[in-house]
Amino acid sequence: MTKRIHYKSIVISDVHLGTKSSKASELVKFLKRHSCEKLIMNGDIIDGWRLQKSGKWEKHHTSLLKLITRMIQKQKTQIIYLRGNHDDFLDKILPFSFRRLSIVREYYHYSFGKKYLVLHGDVFDHVTSNFRWLAKIGDIGYIFLLWVNKIYNNRRLRRGKSYYSISRIIKHKVKQAVSYISGYENEIMKLALSRGCDGVICGHIHHPAIISTEKIVYMNSGDWVESLSALVETSDGDWNIVYYSDLQKKEKKS
Repeated sequence: MTKRIHYKSIVISDVHLGTKSSKASELVKFLKRHSCEKLIMNGDIIDGWRLQKSGKWEKHHTSLLKLITRMIQKQKTQIIYLRGNHDDFLDKILPFSFRRLSIVREYYHYSFGKKYLVLHGDVFDHVTSNFRWLAKIGDIGYIFLLWVNKIYNNRRLRRGKSYYSISRIIKHKVKQAVSYISGYENEIMKLALSRGCDGVICGHIHHPAIISTEKIVYMNSGDWVESLSALVETSDGDWNIVYYSDLQKKEKKS
């Protein structure tokens, strides 16, 4: 059995369980290869929006939740689940805490003398926050784009080629054109600075990043729909972005 890689903390977000686009099976494989003292699940883990409409709960979605339960029980992992906009049904029970599981809207992560504000980040998305009906229309278009992406990648896999996210590239270029991502990053860093934090950890926009400035560090864990990425904190307090694709490459070599 392959030895697990251990981290002080792992941050994942935007898994969107309940949708066909969710890469829950890949996340299960990723978590089985890693262990951590603290797992931060930073919003949109369960897609309540999609489940209310045309979503479907799959067996491998349940497998992920079972694995996380085993992490709590057997590995003594602390689980922090933050509410996102797609799992806003959690508002009915917030805040919730039982043993090593906490469900909250915001969280402060303290490590090596530093204070990090952790939040999903949808509060800084003007469309999602103020025009929910418009956001859901956009969500439908996004699901269609992911469907096209799936067909394209099935053909690539049959030809022996690696996964390539059309949806991620298109979405990133569009958001670059309207300066959406940079505006989002700036606003969320301002909030963290106003609260006396050394860094901010978020998700929501499906764009993994670590940006260090003179005053603060911005970190986004990405997603498990397109990027298949996570933030990890080493035993020395260093932060990195890791990708499932890198895990696949290592397994092929071994």
